[in-house]
Amino acid sequence: MRHLRIGTRGSALALWQANHVRDLLIKSHGVEVELVRIRTSGDYLQTASVAQIGTIGVFTKELEEALLSGTVDLAVHSMKDVPTDTSPGLAFPAITKREDVRDCLITHDTRKLSDLPAGARVGTSSLRRQAQLRHHRHDLEFVDLRGNVDTRLAKVAAGEVDAVVLALAGVTRLGAADKVTEILPTDVMLPAVGQGALGIETRASDRDTWKFISVLNDPEARSCVRAERSLLRELQGGCQVPLGAWARIEEGEMVMEAGVFSPDGKEFVRRELRGVPDDPLALGRRLGQILIEAGADRILRLAGRSVG
Repeated sequence: MRHLRIGTRGSALALWQANHVRDLLIKSHGVEVELVRIRTSGDYLQTASVAQIGTIGVFTKELEEALLSGTVDLAVHSMKDVPTDTSPGLAFPAITKREDVRDCLITHDTRKLSDLPAGARVGTSSLRRQAQLRHHRHDLEFVDLRGNVDTRLAKVAAGEVDAVVLALAGVTRLGAADKVTEILPTDVMLPAVGQGALGIETRASDRDTWKFISVLNDPEARSCVRAERSLLRELQGGCQVPLGAWARIEEGEMVMEAGVFSPDGKEFVRRELRGVPDDPLALGRRLGQILIEAGADRILRLAGRSVG
């Protein structure tokens, strides 16, 4: 019987994701699956902001090194954490069925976003979230908040912050959906590229493992995530670009929305593009070009980025 080793971070959410993939593999192939816990840079530096420690592969680098060294056979990632360009020698044979892409608000006293008082402290280290929330509620105070989901929820419960914003998919996967005060609509909060999607990575040369993994691929999720990542590549972005994007299939057509926001939330460019789902990379590139033509380059420079 084939024995597969899954590399995973040790957080509760990462372990849920790895166990989810393990269960799918056992159900599909009857293989033996072992979880190998690996600490990443992002795990070691819990007190530093993502901006301070850098963004390229902060939650994936060590997992990919374990793949390349042969320590593990596959790794499970939240696709929103995966750098725009896949590392040489590695590949993603599968993106599993995507969960809800939206963000959610969890507040100390069950108030919704519109009901939070001026000066309320909202915990999030994401420039994307801060910029969009500032656009709608410029009177809020934002607190740089890192740590796993349980840590952030504990800070809300203790009153250290009045609210936190988290990916709904992660909260749901951890069985904490009952704590959600409000699911933020996408016209208020566009999600991160790849949010809600799990990617399974392996060595490109390991064709046997590739075949095992590929049966878990969801074509629609893969196509939509590829479109979003193509957009991000066109804008030369990373995890900390104030950019939101969401691609989905509606009645056989791919619909993609994206927006680029200034850090203070006062300026933004937001556009939608529709096309055939057969060429998601082209759709993502074209929407990126449309955003640049509409002024996204100037707005990204306000966030310390440039395009071109």
